Amino acid sequence: MVTVRGSLVRATLAAVLLLVPLTSLPVAAAEPGAASEPPATAAPVLPAEDWTPPLSTRGRWIVDADGDRFKLRSGNWHGASGTWNGSGDPEDDAAHHAGENSGRMPLGLDRAPMAEIIAGFREIGINSIRLPFSNEMVHDSRPVTDDSVAANPALRGKTPLQVYDAVVRELTAAGLAVILNNHTNTTRWCCGVDGNERWNASRSTAVWEDDWLFMARRYRDNPRVVGADLYNEVRRNVWDDPNWGLGDDHDWFAASQRVGDRILTEANPNLLIVVEGINWTGIPVDGFAHERPTLEPARRLSHTLVDSGKLVYSAHFYDYTGPNHSGATGTGETSDPRYRDLSPSELVAVLNRQAFFVSGEQDQHFTAPVWISEFGVGGRAETGQKPRAWFENFVDQLIRTDADFAYWPLVGWHDNRQGNGWALLHWDAMGRRMGLYDGDDWRAAAWTRLIEAGGRTGPVAPVTEWSMLSPDHGDFVQSRRMRALPDWDSGARKSVCPDGQRLIGLAHTGNRGLCSDVTAGALWAPAGGHEVVVDERHVRPGGDWASGYTKLQCAEGQFLIGYSVRGAAVSAALCAAAPAGKLGTGGRTLWFDRGDNRGAAAKGGDFAYGRYKGQCADDEYAAGIAYTGRVGSSRTPDALYCRKLG
Repeated sequence: MVTVRGSLVRATLAAVLLLVPLTSLPVAAAEPGAASEPPATAAPVLPAEDWTPPLSTRGRWIVDADGDRFKLRSGNWHGASGTWNGSGDPEDDAAHHAGENSGRMPLGLDRAPMAEIIAGFREIGINSIRLPFSNEMVHDSRPVTDDSVAANPALRGKTPLQVYDAVVRELTAAGLAVILNNHTNTTRWCCGVDGNERWNASRSTAVWEDDWLFMARRYRDNPRVVGADLYNEVRRNVWDDPNWGLGDDHDWFAASQRVGDRILTEANPNLLIVVEGINWTGIPVDGFAHERPTLEPARRLSHTLVDSGKLVYSAHFYDYTGPNHSGATGTGETSDPRYRDLSPSELVAVLNRQAFFVSGEQDQHFTAPVWISEFGVGGRAETGQKPRAWFENFVDQLIRTDADFAYWPLVGWHDNRQGNGWALLHWDAMGRRMGLYDGDDWRAAAWTRLIEAGGRTGPVAPVTEWSMLSPDHGDFVQSRRMRALPDWDSGARKSVCPDGQRLIGLAHTGNRGLCSDVTAGALWAPAGGHEVVVDERHVRPGGDWASGYTKLQCAEGQFLIGYSVRGAAVSAALCAAAPAGKLGTGGRTLWFDRGDNRGAAAKGGDFAYGRYKGQCADDEYAAGIAYTGRVGSSRTPDALYCRKLG
């Protein structure tokens, strides 16, 4: 392993990183070769979709308000987050990615009427749009230029945000769902070491949160604005990596958890909260640790939002990147394989490990829909066998897993049918469209196969919720009812299940817990109160279920919904009242101080990786926590008191 020492080495690595595009759309593809063109493929014919907002989730599925599966067949209409490369005159097209100057708004509004662009989306089978924006755009008061909206003169004189408003309005009026995507801090092309690596790279976390609350409230009255995609491709800057759970200023898990809860509680409770995995950590140089973690950290630490049924995880995949490859060519390129270098079976294994396990494994604390919110490949000009094979294989994976997806990008420019061919729809300066189904785009057949693929439709039954509690660095109170009440254990780190769930599992060390509504559904009586238990007042004579241990036991008719800790030690148990007859009285002691004790068929997954943990059975509720204060003990949980449901 290489050891980095000295300012000279550090400066050299910084210079390397500044040149490395960690993942970004390549510049214009090479000119087409002499390969024969494929025959024309007909555009997909899909029935008009009838769906009722808002959207929510049931296990690994997204559903509408009627409980019917709504599959996100999405595309990215980029531009409002910026196309400027970061050097040169921002007004000069040549200073923009692939020469495509968006004018600080969704691309193409200078070339085609908005209605025509949106009709093109419907024509190719799109039902939802990921609509990127930058934090800078939110505050940009400069009107767009007349030339940049030449095909949409009604937009003259408007700010980029006002244009964004108009785009949202027209997309949703056409029946499309819109997912707001905070793509960058600054209005420039993503993604490298560019000042947009993290949600707080060029803005404070507080400003980022305020911008999200502003955007969520702005479209609250438009029910077809269905989601908040919190930040795009979180990655390393020159010196520092993002992380998932360390509790510092670079902790993407904590930042996304907090702003997601704030959006739901302070701005718009109807939105899906979309959390993308970590895109890159480490120095992309052979001999240094580097990888693309994607969603793998969620297996050990998953989000529990204040409202169940609102979390969607997302990930991005391109052929030229890899599980340990940044996507760079030349400076910053490593010897690691790119995704396109993997065999079909290797590709499937890597994709499942990095992202698709989240939707593929049921009844886990991390189970959620996975939205592949970016994937794409060069079009007419792409003659490489490997990129083409990768695209076909990746489409196979999307079909096989019945995954939600969003192609990058939908809109591009062309000049005499040449240019950056990644988009599915292109317009030239005269407003002439070059579409996916014009007969010379090799992607058409695979796209049709993807759009028309069979998958789950119709009603999705409600599912059991399994939720992790992680008061690792502060309060983790996921109950709306408890959030509305005064602090119930001042100075302690408090952890409470979402409303409708009960505490069912605890870790011996590490403070983690598991909640569920399994078997019983919601137990907390609407008019029932809660009680903070700090002693053995409810342990009846002759009912000592953990002799020699301190027992924090709920009263009869109550069940555990949370707990608090001080350091590693248990501080208090939080009990809630259930309706009469819902809770049984006979109990058993479940020890987990010397090993796991979760039962052979326990669901919910490993909610405290590497720690001993205990879990009551599906037909039980937890009514007490036992610990010891004897010498050498840290007063961590040793046992649960599990009682039968009524």
